[in-house]
Amino acid sequence: MKPTAAPSPVLITFAVPEEAQPLRALLPDTWPVTVLLTGVGAEAAWRTVSPALTRIRPGLVLTSGFAGGLKPELRSGDVVYETTGAPGLQPRLEALGTPVTFLTVRRVVSTVADKQELRRATGADAIEMESTAIRSLCLEAGVPCATVRVISDAANEGLPLDFNRCLTPDGRLIPGRILMECARHPAAIPALIRLRSVTRQAARCLASALRQVLEAWWAVASPAAPHDAQPPIAPPGR
Repeated sequence: MKPTAAPSPVLITFAVPEEAQPLRALLPDTWPVTVLLTGVGAEAAWRTVSPALTRIRPGLVLTSGFAGGLKPELRSGDVVYETTGAPGLQPRLEALGTPVTFLTVRRVVSTVADKQELRRATGADAIEMESTAIRSLCLEAGVPCATVRVISDAANEGLPLDFNRCLTPDGRLIPGRILMECARHPAAIPALIRLRSVTRQAARCLASALRQVLEAWWAVASPAAPHDAQPPIAPPGR
């Protein structure tokens, strides 16, 4: 499909490279998409996204990455979403995922007990760490925004390590600190290996969904689609 005019640029944010890597592999070079790594947490997201909105002037922002499940029905690999001022995406999002209420937290939530308490206290369906700040910036700038994430750990699944110990103050995940935590807690290594496999598959599911969201957005919001538009990609099997 050949465009008659340039489609509106899209900014997609992720906290860490592991979340973004599968999408980068799916995006043609000709597509006007900027993938931005923010770092973990609201403060890191605010610092990186605020200047990016001015520099890129996107027609849409997607805040993406992993989310922890609070709602018992959500499973690892489920695509979940919440929108702000992007009604044109609703039909495609409904076809690809589950609408949820997100809760933005300041720290990585590692235990099932903590997840259960957050569910009881807030009624939220899923937790993440950056999207509220990004959506606030977009609201102020008048930019349509949607949160499209994938469940990396379900409500009944804890994390094998306290990843808060592995973060720098500016929200970067340090692999060397993960190794140090593994040395301190060797019994957690098998669970960490399983988590890595699950999150890699979840990131691939998210990447497939995001590509379809992009195609749907340009179909309703721009006079033309990108040069290398392809038929929708089915999510990979779990």
